[in-house]
Amino acid sequence: MKAAVLGAGAWGTAISCVLAARMEVTLWARDAKQAQSIAATRRNARYLPGLEIAPSVKVTADLGEAARNAQLVLAATPVAGLRELLSQLNGSAVIWLCKGFEEGSGELPHQIAAATLGDKARYGALSGPSFAEEVARGLPCALTLASRDAAFAKEAATLLHGGRMRVYYSADLVGVEIGGAVKNVMAIAAGISDGLGLGLNARAALITRGLAEITRLGVALGGQPETFMGLAGAGDLILTATGDLSRNRRVGMELARGRSLKDVVANLGHVAEGVHSAREAAKLAKARGVEMPVTEAVTAVLEARLTPAAAVERLLARESKMER
Repeated sequence: MKAAVLGAGAWGTAISCVLAARMEVTLWARDAKQAQSIAATRRNARYLPGLEIAPSVKVTADLGEAARNAQLVLAATPVAGLRELLSQLNGSAVIWLCKGFEEGSGELPHQIAAATLGDKARYGALSGPSFAEEVARGLPCALTLASRDAAFAKEAATLLHGGRMRVYYSADLVGVEIGGAVKNVMAIAAGISDGLGLGLNARAALITRGLAEITRLGVALGGQPETFMGLAGAGDLILTATGDLSRNRRVGMELARGRSLKDVVANLGHVAEGVHSAREAAKLAKARGVEMPVTEAVTAVLEARLTPAAAVERLLARESKMER
């Protein structure tokens, strides 16, 4: 079994090492110098410096070489790079690891895949609560592999499942992708709350109401309600909104401390998908008539229309209503 992991960021590097224990893996890095460095040192100094990459993982900057004869391709680029990457692939089954909306188009990864790979292609998303650093260290995790092709979802999940990585499967691709995209927005909100020192009660309230927003939007787009109670919904949200390794939560905390978004993003060193997803989620919610006050507040902070403190006060000032 040959797998190609396209993208040598933290998550791509981590899953390469996990899968290398039971299949032939090639890791593709866009940057030739990075590929050479990883191959020579067996470390990804920029994204996962503490991880020793398995000797069996082949590293290359040649996309054609990486994808050639691969039975499964794992696209580990950010959403912003997914369209370009998928347009260069031909004939392989593809699973993407990114979560979020494409900036500008507002499209989810499955919409990008349909446009670039065609309706007959076999593809899906791997999502759920998973910090790359912990996966790389061999700590247990549970994920969901979703595809509109239920047979492919089961087949691909079976291939990836093993060791300390448990993989479930789902046919609710829309629900799984909405959960993965919008939870990053809620993690920024939780980070703002923590950065302002608002306490554990406030954080719990934000996570709970955030999950309600995710569910409302997901169901409006055709997702199944039960999906949002699972790994790709509540599970991923809880991890990203509370974990110290969360990049999106870190963005919120730094904004609450008075730093500009430009400086926060520049110093992060990794992509925080919630920064781009907030605006797109808010636009989509407005177009669908879905109420998402937390998402709107986060968007206002990111666009510097509200300070973090003012955004909190706006949410607290909302009238009492039935919980739903």
